[in-house]
Amino acid sequence: MKQIVILGSGFAALTTIRRLRALGVRDAITVVSPRKELVYLPSLIWLPSGKRSGDDLRIPLARFFERNDVRWHQGSVTRVLDGGRRVVTDQGELGNDVLVIATGGRYLRKLPGIEHAIIPCEGIAAAESIRDRLAAMDGGTIAVGFSSNPKEPGAVRGGPMFEFLFGIDTLLRRQGRRERFELVFFNPAAQPGQRLGPAAVAKMLARMESLGIRTHLGHKPLRFEPGRVVTEGDGFDADLILFMPGLTGPAWLEDSALPQSEGGFIAADAHCRVLGMERVYVAGDAGSYPGPEWMAKQAHQADLQADAVARNIAAGLRDQRADHGFRTELVCIVDALDSGMLVYRGGRRNLALPNLRAFHWLKQRFEARYLKAYR
Repeated sequence: MKQIVILGSGFAALTTIRRLRALGVRDAITVVSPRKELVYLPSLIWLPSGKRSGDDLRIPLARFFERNDVRWHQGSVTRVLDGGRRVVTDQGELGNDVLVIATGGRYLRKLPGIEHAIIPCEGIAAAESIRDRLAAMDGGTIAVGFSSNPKEPGAVRGGPMFEFLFGIDTLLRRQGRRERFELVFFNPAAQPGQRLGPAAVAKMLARMESLGIRTHLGHKPLRFEPGRVVTEGDGFDADLILFMPGLTGPAWLEDSALPQSEGGFIAADAHCRVLGMERVYVAGDAGSYPGPEWMAKQAHQADLQADAVARNIAAGLRDQRADHGFRTELVCIVDALDSGMLVYRGGRRNLALPNLRAFHWLKQRFEARYLKAYR
């Protein structure tokens, strides 16, 4: 029996497990992660309004692991050595015959004064902090922005920041105190969110204008100060700063013998194989993959990559050709707490459907359906 080790317990890791078992792979699977839970990050946008609580988004995985005959190694990865065959964690070492890296990326925290901003998608605590800060404010300026990794422009997670922006606007209107706040959206690009497609960008900027949200675009952020965003175009005062920096690869890569892209991610081919390594795969935010410039760092794309990884592992264990690729596709609903805009991009198609209440409902239904496999 072969030993399959999967690093991480997020979207890509769990989808790999599900697909391996669905494909009939019965070899031993060990998951390495600090906690035996999934945090459903796409719904962090609903924490500030109270639509979701932290407990709603923490999904225990013990029963899922038991159903799928998965062993859990509690620990954090520190290094990957010996061509991927040896994984070093802070709780010991593991050998493997097949390795899947799905630990996700990390946010670049190099901007001076980043401690004065909240990075919303860092997790539940960050989103709860936004909730608490909003509740304590009587008025003021709220700044919302994002940037990318300059060495790998695709390593950006901008969609959630549009959602936090529109969601906060809706929340304040519901509370009858929107007029006491100024919302400012800032970004170094003159046309932010281009990975969603030009139609989506145009619609979101038009929506900001209609809602009275001020924009500060085309100016690179230089630093954050207490109560101020400083950019190349001067800057502006802000009582609350929400900022999503660009992504890079996990910190443990620095002590590992794995190939890296210029932006600091694990370099992979179109089949999610780590370049130059045998039976070592990567899926999700930890990897850098060939594909169109609009390829997104999002859960849906991680799931598509994980599916390819599982099919390649299953084929390899059966001495078949392991050359399955993944579909590049961007699907998201830019939610505004009571409505949403559906964006799709794949192949030559790029759609940005109007802001509708039905899409908000659809996003909630998808959450319930997706998590059913793990609850």
